[in-house]
Amino acid sequence: MRLAFREVGDGPPLLLLNGYAATKADWDPSFLEALGTASRVICPDHRGIGDSPSLPGETTIAAMAADALAFMQELGLEQVDLAGWSMGGMVAQQLAATAPERVRRLVLLSTDHGGPDAVQADPATWARLIDHSGTPREQASRLLSLIFPPDLGAVIDAQFGEIVAAARAALPEATLFGQERALAAWHAEPVGDRLGAITAPTLVAAGTQDVVIPFANTDLLAAALPDARAQAFDGGGHAFMAQAPADLAAAINGFLGR
Repeated sequence: MRLAFREVGDGPPLLLLNGYAATKADWDPSFLEALGTASRVICPDHRGIGDSPSLPGETTIAAMAADALAFMQELGLEQVDLAGWSMGGMVAQQLAATAPERVRRLVLLSTDHGGPDAVQADPATWARLIDHSGTPREQASRLLSLIFPPDLGAVIDAQFGEIVAAARAALPEATLFGQERALAAWHAEPVGDRLGAITAPTLVAAGTQDVVIPFANTDLLAAALPDARAQAFDGGGHAFMAQAPADLAAAINGFLGR
């Protein structure tokens, strides 16, 4: 297989793409379990991270989308429902624009449409997100303080910080740098006709307290797509699927018609 993956549940295929520095092991278990009641949820690792090998060429959003399309071919999936979180949502947009006939419905979580007009995080916040300094434990605390609202981030850090630190320590730094360059290019390059090429009905959802990809992008992205609706999760941070796993899964299952 081109990409390593895990799968949960049974039903029509739902391809779920994770974000920056995240692997197939990092999804909230209760979120996956709730999605898996209605779908065969397939969670791959992007190139060079988790259990997936490094692949030839530069790590770009387009390259990761091509990886996902080739992965679908390998699994014999002619058409999928496609969901992506954060950077995974960018990859999902690219795939849905490149091969619209392969995507039945699209779900975009905590992401933006790219280009200079996307609302980007405060520079200090973004610098903290991609800061490689300190011990893995320090990096874990920094990450959790960004992807969850402050009070909740401290609680989760106390409970799960050591687990997150161990996962962080296993991440190849070269892959992280590649993903960071891909994110920078996504926001620097013009959007062009990518959004207009997406034909799948789309659900765009995010937490209102997201500081990594500001919530303002949710309405901007939905408005820029031909057939999309936005849904806000009040009080949610960047990783809002771990704050409201049952509610988000119910919204996704309903949108997918199952």
